[in-house]
Amino acid sequence: MVDLFLDRVLVENNWDQDERNTEREMIGLLENRILLLFFASAECRKCQEFVPVLNDFFKRLKDPAYIEYPKLLALIYISLDQSEEQQERLLKEMHKKVLFLAFEDPYRRELQAMFKVKDVPTVVVLRPDGSVLSPNAVQDICRYGSDCFRNWQESAEVVERTFMLNEEYDNLPPFRSATDLVRRLKYKTEDDKRQKNWWNLWGKGKNGNKEEEEDGTWDTKKKEGNKGIWRRR
Repeated sequence: MVDLFLDRVLVENNWDQDERNTEREMIGLLENRILLLFFASAECRKCQEFVPVLNDFFKRLKDPAYIEYPKLLALIYISLDQSEEQQERLLKEMHKKVLFLAFEDPYRRELQAMFKVKDVPTVVVLRPDGSVLSPNAVQDICRYGSDCFRNWQESAEVVERTFMLNEEYDNLPPFRSATDLVRRLKYKTEDDKRQKNWWNLWGKGKNGNKEEEEDGTWDTKKKEGNKGIWRRR
């Protein structure tokens, strides 16, 4: 999967349109993921109608606003537009986490020939090893929505990870959810409580002895059989 885009430049569909071109970045974006190659054109009416459906599908699997752990999925837009303006027009309608190839990159047409794409819209689904899982998943996405990802995942034997990924959680706060801190306090162990109480009692006892030592006396009532006041020599 990563080899398919090594030595290429992928651009993020965010405000800055950040470019990703190092091997490390490609591994972080594509390794152990189901990859969707979305072939489309802004001039195609069916493509325009499909983009909102694809956006909803994608955000339900990747957007932290909809899912706690984003799925191992990547979406790359392969433009078949006739001009850069047309490509930009369609990208404005797509999710900000979508990746794309620059309009001047001839690799767009190479991918079209490689996967024998003749009609648009086409969504080619690839396994992590680069093999084709579905030559065109447009109908499945329209019919089943995000549920079809589960079938792809099982078929591709993608290992699901439930810990946070650097790519998705660089800017998240320390707790995974708004209620995480509340749960930690609510279910604090009794051992922790006992340890805290013991520490407080030990501290009080130590402070009390210290005051008595500073005064130079010991309370005779605490020692039976002794009379008078003991003083240090």
